[in-house]
Amino acid sequence: MSMGFEKETRVVLSVKMVSQQQTKDSGSKKLGMVAPQDKSSKEMKSSKKMKFASSSAETEPTSQTTISDDSKTGRGMSTMPRVVKRKLQKLRPIVEYNKMGKGIGQAHIEMQSYIGVLARSRVPLVDKKWSQIPKDVKEQIWEAVDMAFVVGQGGKKSVLASAAKKWKDFKSTLTRHYILPYTNDKEKLSHPPETYKFIEKAQWDAFVASRLSQDFESVHSQHAQIREKLEYNHRLSRKGYAGLEDELEETMPGVEIDRSTLWKRARQDKHGNIPDPKVAEKAKLIDELQKQVSEGKVRVDGSKDVLTMALGPEHPGRLRGVGAGISPRQYFNLPKPQRVSFDDRLKESLKVLLQEETKKMEAKAKEEALRMEARTK
Repeated sequence: MSMGFEKETRVVLSVKMVSQQQTKDSGSKKLGMVAPQDKSSKEMKSSKKMKFASSSAETEPTSQTTISDDSKTGRGMSTMPRVVKRKLQKLRPIVEYNKMGKGIGQAHIEMQSYIGVLARSRVPLVDKKWSQIPKDVKEQIWEAVDMAFVVGQGGKKSVLASAAKKWKDFKSTLTRHYILPYTNDKEKLSHPPETYKFIEKAQWDAFVASRLSQDFESVHSQHAQIREKLEYNHRLSRKGYAGLEDELEETMPGVEIDRSTLWKRARQDKHGNIPDPKVAEKAKLIDELQKQVSEGKVRVDGSKDVLTMALGPEHPGRLRGVGAGISPRQYFNLPKPQRVSFDDRLKESLKVLLQEETKKMEAKAKEEALRMEARTK
């Protein structure tokens, strides 16, 4: 749930300040979370500390800063007042990353929520692809995120990719909840939803018209058919697989967490149950395979691991149970395919041509010899 939806409470964050120059030098390094001790899972979430960077000249780098959030309970779209408050105080949480380069921790979760706010409010509601959105709009999103968080080296690409997905998801939400159910109710469709008052009426009218067109109906039907083929839906929130792995590493110290464990945990509800019978059946198979591996009865080798044995082979270039953006080669640490230089390819091509020409010349010489022998006879 977004931080803007939390119940009315005062959350005190004790943060250690570091200088702006230190932040620039260490932005790309992995920064570990402060693990809470002897607390319940609910308390652990609220007690995690975020590291902050300050650009305020009046704040000493080693001082302790306390931030309180008086956000009130309410329905509707999150506006992330906590992030706005910290921006005014020139405090930037440092986003942390795991060994695979995926964002983890409370700062990453808040950043994703903030990106969603920016994608909904700053990108025009138009029936276009993300690639067609003006570059200055994308640049504004990146600058806003960069002012609020220390993203790290190479973070701009991931931030804009996240904004693209959230903008697409936002349009999908509007279509499913505020347009398609009211196709016969012109009054309902005549004004933007109350929850999203920032949407201009002209943009809303054009968007509604595009979603009621025959072209969109055809595309929507195709996507619905593809969606029905997904058998094992996960129940992850914004933390994703990276955040889930980070949590399990704290609650299961010393235990190797493979992707089969992540896949299974991602489909459990808050009580640890798996409501979907198909998923439950696969989870049981995973448990059996993990037991056989630990007993030495089954051997795993590279990409042929427990999850592959339970679910079948992977689709090319994709990997289940680890999240988007991680390739099989990266996860299993497979060697890179050998690259052949241009000179080597040229030599090989010339060699083939030479062999073909040699065969032609030999065949021609043989044919000429036979012809000469015929003439002599």
